[in-house]
Amino acid sequence: MADDLRKIEPKSGHERHFYSSKKAFGRFGIRIFDPVVMAYAHSHGHIEVNLANGFEMTYLVDGETLTLPAGQLVVFWAGVPHQLTSVRQISAAEQKLCNIYLPLDSFLMMHHITPLQVSLLSGGMIVLPEDLCTVDQMRRWYADYRSGDFERQELVKMELNVLFRRASLTQFTYLRAPRGDITAARALSSAHIRHVISMVRFILENLNKPLKNADIAATTGLHENYAQTLFARILQVPPKQFLIRMRLMRARALLVESAMAISLVAETSGFSSISQFYAQFKAGYGMSPAAVREEYLRIKMK
Repeated sequence: MADDLRKIEPKSGHERHFYSSKKAFGRFGIRIFDPVVMAYAHSHGHIEVNLANGFEMTYLVDGETLTLPAGQLVVFWAGVPHQLTSVRQISAAEQKLCNIYLPLDSFLMMHHITPLQVSLLSGGMIVLPEDLCTVDQMRRWYADYRSGDFERQELVKMELNVLFRRASLTQFTYLRAPRGDITAARALSSAHIRHVISMVRFILENLNKPLKNADIAATTGLHENYAQTLFARILQVPPKQFLIRMRLMRARALLVESAMAISLVAETSGFSSISQFYAQFKAGYGMSPAAVREEYLRIKMK
């Protein structure tokens, strides 16, 4: 059948709020929607999981043209520039694209999936076995996400971890093989990626403590400068900036999920002073901590 080219989807609406201008970061989200052709390539801060129901998709991934099959989960790091260029219907089934956007930090904290973590951070795009997940399962996860219930959303992430662990039991099927450092000529090995995962995990587990670059690098056994360079090459952001962003994400979560005093939010998130916290938070989110909490409460009451 002929390609089914569609109008470009506007970047607005409740379900798009989890995007971030930072390439290495993003918020958790699930969407089920009509597939749309993109005007240009983009990148964002998630591990993206796609399932195309009733159609194939052609993607341009970092300049390489790839066809994503129907009815199977395709997983990749969305920090790699990607663009949906065409859609081809292959069955009479209703065409719906099911997407999961898993924040990079959440993905790296999942256990027993190191091969998958290494492959995706190396630029790989993986097709999972068809029997691991169906459209009906995606719809159940979507209902959990849309419920607004924190526990139900956490269960989705736990079930994704189990799915990834099952996928890791067998050899991966690649649409796009891992490239190492996709932005440089000299490829990075799996060991390099593992060092970055180690640094990211250390940061996330010690957000509330004073951390220096030397502390972060020490988890790898590498020279501090080399460890910093490695981190920045893979995640496209220096360790210190990554640390600040992760503290901001924790602070925002505490603001909307608890009634904790703002001063205690700042301390729990690892900021050394309330003035530093306000300045960093306003720079990161464009709003004060109090304003973010008020906006969340207003949305929740609707």
